This record gives sequence, C-alpha cells and structure tokens, in this order.
Amino acid sequence: MGALVRGICFHGIGEPRRTLGPGEDSYWVGAEDYPRILDELMTWPQVSITFDDGNVSDVEHALPALRERGLTATFFVIGARIGSPGSLGADDLAELVSAGMTVGSHGMDHRPWRGLSPTDLRRELVDAREMIAAAAGAPITEVACPLGRYDRHVLGELRRAGYKRVHTSDRRPARAASWLQPRFSVHTGDTPASLRAMVAAAESPRNRALRAGVGVVKRLR
Repeated sequence: MGALVRGICFHGIGEPRRTLGPGEDSYWVGAEDYPRILDELMTWPQVSITFDDGNVSDVEHALPALRERGLTATFFVIGARIGSPGSLGADDLAELVSAGMTVGSHGMDHRPWRGLSPTDLRRELVDAREMIAAAAGAPITEVACPLGRYDRHVLGELRRAGYKRVHTSDRRPARAASWLQPRFSVHTGDTPASLRAMVAAAESPRNRALRAGVGVVKRLR
C-alpha cells in the first residue's frame, strides 16, 4: 500500500497584504509560529508541505524558512490573482522554481469546481494551468481543489486534464504513491503541540475509518 504521508497545508503567514475573503483569516499563521511548526514537521517521518492561494507571504516568510531548513514544498497558485496586490507575481513564481520548489495550480478564481459548466471547468483546470505555467516558466502537474470540494465528475476531468497528483483537504494521511493526496490545514493559533494532536486524533482507527468513508462518498457522488 505504500508509506503514509502527512500532508500539511499552509495558506498565509504574518499580516495579509490583501483583503481576505470570508473565513480566510482563520487560516493565517503568525510569523513567529510558522518556523516553530516547520521545526516540528522536520521531526516527522513522512511529511508533505504545501501552500495554497499564492499569497505574497509565500516568498516573504515561507520560502526563507524552508531554505534555512533544507525543506521543499509545493505552492498552489490562483491564476487570476498572479501579480495582483498581496499575491505572487511571475518573478516570485520563478524564484520559487529556481529555489527547487514546485508550483501547482489552485484554479483560476478560487471557487468550488463542483457543478461548473464545461466552459467554466476548462477555465479552472486547463486555462489556469497554462497561465500559471507561463508565469512560472515550468510545467504544472499538480493541483489543489479550492475549498477542498470535489466529486466524481471533477476527479474525472482532472484525470482527463493529465494532472499527476490532486491535493484535497480531507484531513487524513495519504499514501505516498496515491494520485489523490488528502491534507491537514494549519489554522490560526496552531502550535506544534496542537498540530501533533490533530494528526494523532485523525489517525485513530475510528477516525481513519470515518475519514476514509467521507472520501469514498466524495469520490462517488
């Protein structure tokens, strides 16, 4: 079945440099908390570090601390926000790539993909990938579902689009070789201890079964 990987997802670090949407503020981590969480993650046997939304804090805070620790991460960018205030620009994306990081797609407009028309879904899955690849100067092979929402149709379209890996927010461990990669999101106020407790609780036999069941429902609906 392969080794288990704990996928940890950050969104923003420090003070936002743009107006946040409803609920986004609960995912921003303090600049002083972020490096302590990274140090905690370095003690875990298998971990995958990702960043969603393409905030400028990815290069101002996230990247320097990753470099200091010899860590790599994947940064999922929203196509329509590239170059807008508070978000990553093309030069920032090129810097991430040159630093050995991976850049992926988070769609075009940060909206759920379930129920979209074929034209709108192509904009999110294909047009956004092309825009992000052009800005980063690197191919885009991984994607993260906005707001963690997906269904059987969305997954089918992602496969047809040729993505090599799809990241969700299903709060359970992932198999290293799996196409679908669940993640745990870091929230405001989280500490190394709270993150350990969250992952440990999710990995109890009962919760693993519950989360696996939720994932099956999402894939089949």
